[in-house]
Amino acid sequence: MSQRQRVQRRLYLKEESSPERTLVVRGLIVLALILLVLAVFWLDRENLHDNLDGEISFTDLLYFTMVTITTVGYGDIVPTGTVARLVDAFVVTPVRLIVWFIFLGTAYQFVVQRILEDLRMKRVQQNLTDHVILCGYGHAGQVAARELLDKGTAPESLVVIDADEAQVRKAADAGLIGVHGDSTREDLLRDLRIHKARSAVICLPRDDTVMLCLLTLRYLAKDLKVIALVREEENVKLIRRAGAHLVVAPSRVSGQLVADAVHGRFLAPFLLDLIGTRGRFKLVEVIADQSWVGRKMNACGGRLIVGLERQGHIIGFWEHPDELIQANDLLLSIERNPSAGEAAAEH
Repeated sequence: MSQRQRVQRRLYLKEESSPERTLVVRGLIVLALILLVLAVFWLDRENLHDNLDGEISFTDLLYFTMVTITTVGYGDIVPTGTVARLVDAFVVTPVRLIVWFIFLGTAYQFVVQRILEDLRMKRVQQNLTDHVILCGYGHAGQVAARELLDKGTAPESLVVIDADEAQVRKAADAGLIGVHGDSTREDLLRDLRIHKARSAVICLPRDDTVMLCLLTLRYLAKDLKVIALVREEENVKLIRRAGAHLVVAPSRVSGQLVADAVHGRFLAPFLLDLIGTRGRFKLVEVIADQSWVGRKMNACGGRLIVGLERQGHIIGFWEHPDELIQANDLLLSIERNPSAGEAAAEH
């Protein structure tokens, strides 16, 4: 599957107008073109000849219009003069082509395209496993997607759901799987194999929608890791209580960074470098390998161990700096970012 393949639930990208309205508009266009051809034939009826009775009535013109546009052409009524032939060549023929383009385009849009898109959707579903579902592709969602990609998430493993078609197009253009729909809908999440997902990130614009999305995710996949972004700090405890593993309040984080910037020169830039993937260094989680076992946290060359997780407990370097690393410890490490130079060159 191409990385830039755009996918939408069932119908893929939503049309700008409803199918019923599209059919009505196209039907009116076809009717207007038929009336145009009928009017042209009526004005030029003296240059038409009926091989049956030699007379051209309005019924004959209506019949001739229909068989001409549909390219049936029985030959019982024919243009006889030069003007009539020119009219047929430069007026009627373009109208005939337009009508057929409308017919073929409508058939493709409402029949062939949807069959093909259903097949594509099934193929995408079969490949969805251990994927990340990103609910919402606004500014925060786009930053989250970029960071996930920089941290090694494959584009075909990152599924973006958004109710705004323009945002879905952005996601697809970035190489992700873009899904147009409501991330609170159970059927949509089931189609995206939520039970096979690695985690879900909720970046929706309203906290009540975040809560509904979280509850839906929890109902469908109880063990799924969910990270939620909330706008109001007072909702943090509610979202966490509803089952989010981590709740991030941008107002709190940005306020803390601003305060740090006021009281210091380098603290805020250092923290921004630390939490991003394009800074000079990065904060990573890594399983302790055999070469680190038995060492103290402050004795690992090339990296700064600021803490470790063991059996569900976090041990910080400020608490036990002489703690010895054991096998299978999860280390929280600050290390040099080898891609920092490339990122700086891009900017």
